[in-house]
Amino acid sequence: MDIFGIDKFRERYSELEEKIEQPDFYADRRAAAAILKEHQKIGAILAKQQQIEKVLADVDSSRAVLAEVAAEAELKALAREEMENGQILLEQLRQEMLILMIPPDPSDSRNTVFEIRAGTGGEEASLFAADLCRMYTKFAESRAWKIEIMSTSVSDMGGIREVIFLISGEDVYKFLKFESGVHRVQRVPATEANGRIHTSAATIAVLPEAEEVDITIAPDELEISVCRASGPGGQGVNTTDSAIQIMHKPSGMIVCCADERSQQKNKNKAMKILRSRLLRQKEEEEHAKYAETRKNQVGSGDRSERIRTYNFPQNRLTDHRIGLTLHNLPQIMEGDLGELIEALQKAELAAKIEELG
Repeated sequence: MDIFGIDKFRERYSELEEKIEQPDFYADRRAAAAILKEHQKIGAILAKQQQIEKVLADVDSSRAVLAEVAAEAELKALAREEMENGQILLEQLRQEMLILMIPPDPSDSRNTVFEIRAGTGGEEASLFAADLCRMYTKFAESRAWKIEIMSTSVSDMGGIREVIFLISGEDVYKFLKFESGVHRVQRVPATEANGRIHTSAATIAVLPEAEEVDITIAPDELEISVCRASGPGGQGVNTTDSAIQIMHKPSGMIVCCADERSQQKNKNKAMKILRSRLLRQKEEEEHAKYAETRKNQVGSGDRSERIRTYNFPQNRLTDHRIGLTLHNLPQIMEGDLGELIEALQKAELAAKIEELG
């Protein structure tokens, strides 16, 4: 029985087993790890299919008993109960099967370039951007992820105009990919003398870290300029020509890095940011053809989209993409994002199951 097109999984499983049995299978350890991971995933799908077939056989047996004219009433009642329970279990197993069959996002396991920028709201927007930076830093620390600052620009009151950092660890992009967009805050700012509530915003971009093999950049596509760093950073930073600006001519993207004293380190960081932005652009172009036929339940991730509101007077956070409202804003601002991210992941999963039909 070909449940959900299971035959193609059987064929792929056989192909993988043949590769695993080759004497030189572990010569390329990275490729071997990917094959073993896929082999394990498909093995779980085939095991679930066997469970489904067994339950189907049990349901058919119960249905046959019900069809027997001579069967005792008590036996029929037992068969009816077993058939109903089997049908419930069958639906549960089918849902589990669909979840297993959903192709993983190839970027989920990547490290992430995380960008936060102050939006509308002046100094209060910069202070909110700093609060968001602290919130995500605490969340990263709770998962034992590593944070490396790539570029930063601070405001006069200690807020953040812009910060870009690289987050490294296990499944970073899988947990943070839903954070792209406009984050709106409603609260009484520290700059407000009359106690009025202001509305400000910050913009977040989440980019899977790109490797050189993902994006090929020819040297003649770059215009690199060097200048003297300005702002905080110490005397050494401010008196050396270490700041780097890179313009990618085909796309018009410009990246600046000035946090390091070393010109080469700033250049390396700038290139890492540029590759990640170009990878994001490439992925968005590839997915654009689906935009008119379906809408992802957790939003497009476009940075112009308002995704979330942080209302401090009402102790309320609302994610507008999935209609989720939580009333534990202080804990969330301390990095407790588990419930929020889990809800977004479930919404994405439900949308993907619906796509599979």
